Amino acid sequence: MRSLAGSGVYVREQASLPGPEDAEHPLAGAAAFLFEMGQLKNQPRSGWQLLGIQRPESVAEHSFRTATVGITLAAIAGADLGRTAALSVLRDAHETRIGDVPAVGRAYVTTASPEAVTVHQTAGMPADASKAIQEPVAEYEDNQTPEAHLAHDADKIEMLIQAIEYEALGADTSQWQENALAALRSDAGAELARAIIASSPQWWAAFNASYSELRASTRAHKQLRKPVE
Repeated sequence: MRSLAGSGVYVREQASLPGPEDAEHPLAGAAAFLFEMGQLKNQPRSGWQLLGIQRPESVAEHSFRTATVGITLAAIAGADLGRTAALSVLRDAHETRIGDVPAVGRAYVTTASPEAVTVHQTAGMPADASKAIQEPVAEYEDNQTPEAHLAHDADKIEMLIQAIEYEALGADTSQWQENALAALRSDAGAELARAIIASSPQWWAAFNASYSELRASTRAHKQLRKPVE
């Protein structure tokens, strides 16, 4: 190293050469997988289009609430919350490559298995990371563990919720609701579904009824915190 007089900047006698252009970060495969998962935000749930829903929920939106339902079911049933959530949120990861094939198309279209697609999706990831993605997908498809049963029910319950919401907007989703209820296999799933059917999708109604009281309480709290002048 040598100093450039008066500059305060230190430079090397000989600059180091840049690394090879083809050098790849060891987590590049993980980064690519995460970018790919972003495609689920743009992938519509195609079944709703049969009802004329112009802008149906995306696969990513469905996956998020399915994972939330899965956590709820796992808590009710005493199962592993994290495992159930992982199975629920990754169950549709393969749809970035094969799309969301609606029920009417499955009698005509044959696709690669979700497990096979996930192996390809995660091939460039470190072994531990790819295993963490592949194993939940395989467990969900095998459907033998309590968490897998709950994740399958979570998928159907999320469809039930969405069907009720679309029904409130004027769509006839009765067949979707019946199909969702008929597919449930766990006691926790059946019980939660009964609660959902008995409830209104207007979740804010109870909040709205107590809004004046809440506002009065908030104003009183702020008044107590106001400094004395």
